[in-house]
Amino acid sequence: MNGGLPPSTPRQLARVTDRVSFLYLEHCTLGRDGGALTATDESGVIHVPVAALSVLMLGPGTRLTHQAVAVVADAGCSLVWVGEEGVRYYAHGRSIARSTRLLEAQAKKVSNTRSRLAVAREMYAMRFSDDTTGLTMQQLRGKEGARVRQIYRKCSESTGVAWKRRTYDPNNFSGGDPINQALSAAHSALYGLSHAVITALGCSPGLGFVHTGHDRSFVYDVADLYKAECTIPIAFNVVKKIQDDGTADFADIAGITRRAVRDRIKELRLPEQMAHDLAVLLVGDREQPDDGEFWADVVQLWDEKDHSVVGGMNYSDDAADHAVESPDRP
Repeated sequence: MNGGLPPSTPRQLARVTDRVSFLYLEHCTLGRDGGALTATDESGVIHVPVAALSVLMLGPGTRLTHQAVAVVADAGCSLVWVGEEGVRYYAHGRSIARSTRLLEAQAKKVSNTRSRLAVAREMYAMRFSDDTTGLTMQQLRGKEGARVRQIYRKCSESTGVAWKRRTYDPNNFSGGDPINQALSAAHSALYGLSHAVITALGCSPGLGFVHTGHDRSFVYDVADLYKAECTIPIAFNVVKKIQDDGTADFADIAGITRRAVRDRIKELRLPEQMAHDLAVLLVGDREQPDDGEFWADVVQLWDEKDHSVVGGMNYSDDAADHAVESPDRP
């Protein structure tokens, strides 16, 4: 192929708030047919609506062509490779957004101790019923720890699923007990969606306000906002359902949990909620980040006085001279 299809524009792509949460595929080969993604196995070929997906989860036995990766990346869909019964994140497509408005706000706030603490307090306030004003990070962590222990205890009491403590080995998924396996599978799916929304909006997955030092610190920050109403109760309900079936067959507990999380994400309209919450946390915007400034595909030049000036121009040494248009950017 020489040249290929032209890249899509932001307005041609579905907003992250309108996308399906994730699709899981295994034992197939992903390719490209024109501008569409295809998945081929012994049953035949299906066309995957990648532009309408937030996350494409690739399980064991999946293979990718170069053109498949190109169409996925252009669609702004995140790729998540799934190991044997576990989820690992390795790559993502280009952000759907073209503006760095949220990224710049994130970098500015995380780089200042006072503003970083303010965002961390607001993130905890989204989970607590009481006021977090004036609390230190140590106090916030203590309150969060007590809250999570209470959630586990309540879910255990309501479902009858035995609970000891959260333990897991990322290199040995099957080594955990059923409830910890379900929690790992549920949280991994939520992390994938959180990462997809963060990158789709142009933010940095690594610049966390509560978590730090990891390239997915902000992913964990955002995912933690929704575990109590999404993944934790789902994990306990899945284990209860398997136990009630009488077979106690936990062989597909990861798949059952993942599908339950997907349904719950749709029910909660979680991508839309995540996008809204990110806008509130970073720029104080109570509306969805979908205005013209956010989506505009415009490159500007930094200026120490005016903050930014129009890019794609040839400025002369004399500031009073008229700017001359430069060749289009590639």
